[in-house]
Amino acid sequence: MKAMVLNRIVSLDETDRPLTLSRLPDPQPRPDEIQIRVSVCGVCHTELDEIEGRSPPPRLPVVLGHEIVGEVSARGSEARKYNLGDRVGVGWIHCSCGGLLENLSPDFKATGRDADGGYAELTTVSEHYAYPIPDIFSDEEAAPLLCAGSIGYRALKLCGLEDGDCLGLMGFGGSAHIVLQLARHLYPNSCVYVFARKEATQRFAMDLGATWAGSVEDECPRNLRAIIDTTPAWAPIRYSMGNLQPGGRLVINAIRKEDRDKAALLDLSYHKHLWMEKEIKSVANITANDIETFLPIAAEVPVKAETTQYTLEQANQALMALKRGEIRGAAVLKVK
Repeated sequence: MKAMVLNRIVSLDETDRPLTLSRLPDPQPRPDEIQIRVSVCGVCHTELDEIEGRSPPPRLPVVLGHEIVGEVSARGSEARKYNLGDRVGVGWIHCSCGGLLENLSPDFKATGRDADGGYAELTTVSEHYAYPIPDIFSDEEAAPLLCAGSIGYRALKLCGLEDGDCLGLMGFGGSAHIVLQLARHLYPNSCVYVFARKEATQRFAMDLGATWAGSVEDECPRNLRAIIDTTPAWAPIRYSMGNLQPGGRLVINAIRKEDRDKAALLDLSYHKHLWMEKEIKSVANITANDIETFLPIAAEVPVKAETTQYTLEQANQALMALKRGEIRGAAVLKVK
């Protein structure tokens, strides 16, 4: 099969071609697994963390990619959940213990990091960690829902909102533009405030129904019950904490933060940013239940993920565009 392969950990400041187009043997499903012929695979910021070593794969070479949509092309001897030709999706969770907190389990393994992922023509996964895709979505629309949307749903749950509470979104990329639509559906009386670096991104947020959109450094017109931070930087933590109401919660939805502006935390003021029982909570991975629950809700909304399409061979180009903040919505690789 054809695949884009990561052979070494490397800084994207040093190369714009971290992946190599390769021919690999077709992966064969184990007894409880299915083989998937990949149609599309989303491009996630976590791939940048893998490439640059903030969340390094345990082995190299590896095939990245964990927002996978395709058709079941083969089944292991014990796999009965899906028929050949069924359309399924795979997310960040490749396998785990199966419990309620499987996202926190030491058994957790990530698609495209601990096991080969979807930057390839074929992939395999346990049938228990593949999910039916609602008919309302095209393959390209569905791909970002498998991670950006599903992990956004988990982050939104962790905010502890009630309808009418004000929500902030710090950063407005692949996940946040889905969360905005989801929040407006689940909390119709809540206002959503967006913080983004670029004016074009702020306009995009307003087009999707944000109440207000401003710069990352701006003071929000009102204090917020919760803020979801999807940025790779540290300074937004300080800005977010300053925009929370007493008892408010910052939910950091990121696998890793980059180190380049970590010194910004030295500007935290206990009185302004931390006092009055404000909270910081992180999002760690995702469960199968999150994805299974979110996809039908996304179809009900319906969520419309904005995508920019690339071919599989253009994976490096897509990654660099994501690194530079040039993607509106989400990037998706067209494999088939």
